[in-house]
Order: sequence, then C-alpha cells, then structure tokens
Amino acid sequence: MANRKPLTDGEGELREITASDVAHFKPFSTVPEAEQKMLLKLRKRGPQKAPRKVPISIRLSPDVVEALRATGNGWQGRADEALRVWLATRGERGSGRATQSR
Repeated sequence: MANRKPLTDGEGELREITASDVAHFKPFSTVPEAEQKMLLKLRKRGPQKAPRKVPISIRLSPDVVEALRATGNGWQGRADEALRVWLATRGERGSGRATQSR
C-alpha cells in the first residue's frame, strides 16, 4: 500500500484513477456500519433556503424536448431563460397572465 501514489496531489486535485487503483477498491458493504451511515448522510442535499423555481408539468413536442436536452446539462435553465426573454419581448413579464396565441 505504501507503494501506491496518493489519489490527490498537494493542492487536493484528484489524479486519474487507474486499473491498479480500482483493483484495491473495496465494496461499500465492507465499511463498518457507523461509517456507512456517516457517509450516506454526507451525500444528502439539504432543503432549499429559498425556493427559486416552481416545479410544473408541461407538454412539449418531442423534437423540442430532444433539441433542448441535446444542449447538455443545464437545459432546463436555458429553456427557462428562453421563455423569460420571449415574455419580455411580448411585454408579458409580470402581468400575471399570458395570452394564448398560435
């Protein structure tokens, strides 16, 4: 074990993990139960301090959803911003209701 390179450098940056590193990994179930509980608590996300977004359900055309998702992580935020810009150009922002158009 002393011959293995540390996984992090002096600045805390993680190096690339090799097959040799993986061979030394042990299953989570072999970790003592007290440590398992402590580690599982670390991965939980706390409550939002102030909810900033409202979860909704909306039906979109499959090609629209595919194109949005194809833009990668953060696609929902980009869709939100696109809708915000669209509303601003129509003078609808903050009016409390949107008009239907086709």
